[in-house]
Amino acid sequence: MCDWELAKIEEQLNSNTTTKLFFTDLNGRLKNVTVNPNNIERILKNGVGIDGSSIPGIATVDDSDRVLKPIVDSFHLVDFGDKKVGFFIGQIFNQDGSRSDVDPRLALERAVEKAANDFQIKLMMGPEHEFFLLRGHEFGGEIHSDKLDYFDSSPSDVGEVVRQEIVDVLGRCGVKYEKTHHEVTSSQHEINLEPGDPLSVADRTVLFEFVTKEVAARHQLHATFMAKPFTGFNRNAFHIHVSISDLNGANLCYDEDREYHLSETLMYFMGGIVKHAREASIVLASTVNSYKAYVLDKEAPVVRGWGLRNRSSMVRIPYAAGPEDTRLELRCPDATGNVYLQFAIVIFMGLAGIAGKEDPGQPDLGSNYKPEMQPKVFDRRYLPRDIFPALMEAEDSAFMKESLGSQLFSNYMRIKTREWESFRTTITDLEHRKYLLI
Repeated sequence: MCDWELAKIEEQLNSNTTTKLFFTDLNGRLKNVTVNPNNIERILKNGVGIDGSSIPGIATVDDSDRVLKPIVDSFHLVDFGDKKVGFFIGQIFNQDGSRSDVDPRLALERAVEKAANDFQIKLMMGPEHEFFLLRGHEFGGEIHSDKLDYFDSSPSDVGEVVRQEIVDVLGRCGVKYEKTHHEVTSSQHEINLEPGDPLSVADRTVLFEFVTKEVAARHQLHATFMAKPFTGFNRNAFHIHVSISDLNGANLCYDEDREYHLSETLMYFMGGIVKHAREASIVLASTVNSYKAYVLDKEAPVVRGWGLRNRSSMVRIPYAAGPEDTRLELRCPDATGNVYLQFAIVIFMGLAGIAGKEDPGQPDLGSNYKPEMQPKVFDRRYLPRDIFPALMEAEDSAFMKESLGSQLFSNYMRIKTREWESFRTTITDLEHRKYLLI
């Protein structure tokens, strides 16, 4: 770290600034520790100790001590008006100073390095952030904050106020947005930020979730990124846009001479995503609730495949204003997962496709939501319809173990298997209504 970088950070931090180091557990839940800003030089150099055994997937109780070191380049001074937060992303290290193999950010760092070193490409990623603004944490009574529809607005729309405040706070951090709007379902909103390199955008996603929840709370609302809060309505998706360029920044997705003007590189990248989508599903759709979104006609993909501007496709080629904007959009992830693992596995899938010259097949024709498209109980043409088959696919996958690393993969699968087991053995109100009178 240069002296001028330290001086710039120290200039913005003082005893009245809350300084936090953020990271994620393997589930993707945000974690943070507050540190004394007066000690920031020492903390930047040596980090702070944490109990890894209390964080899902990070360490065991007999070997629990870990070190969290802030990344200088991740610093933002988050100005909420009445308070300021010094924001850092932290990397997890072992006691001996080596990097922790189960730090989810490390998986993404390795994916980015592999793309550059082995394939001489770099990627730009841009997720779409969808969330609900609700009146409370608990279900019961009226919890919706509005009754609006897609792109709707009204003079009393508190959601529009919250969205604007979120992008204003992010703007003061130097984060630019592209658009914000009300989504399809009541109380549902979307904010799209400018694309960037995968690591910066993943770090920014942590910042986005933190700011969104803070701003919502200031309006006596609860922001949730839960995949499927309401039966019969659209989910919260986490669509990921991906573009590929050479190391000099020239777009590698467009080819004037090929069918659909899509390059061989982009087609192979999509081929890898299509091929490995079932085994990677446990990362891209990581909760029991995630799979309740995979129903016909609710804008969640059900079929493994790709399409041209087809919103029922798992991978979509969206409209591009020019050749340099040609990209793909992956529509199966949701925001309940770990953003670092999600970005990493998307990159690893694409790189495997390029290496194996995987053919994604012909584009989807028409809607995949037609009634005749309803899959059988087990149908490999489709994404898993439940977390249990997703776990089965991942458990038997050499690709997943190699991509995420054996220790991280093992820890992740143990967490997700326990999650499934807790839901499998819990009796629900639905079961009471269906079976109690038998």
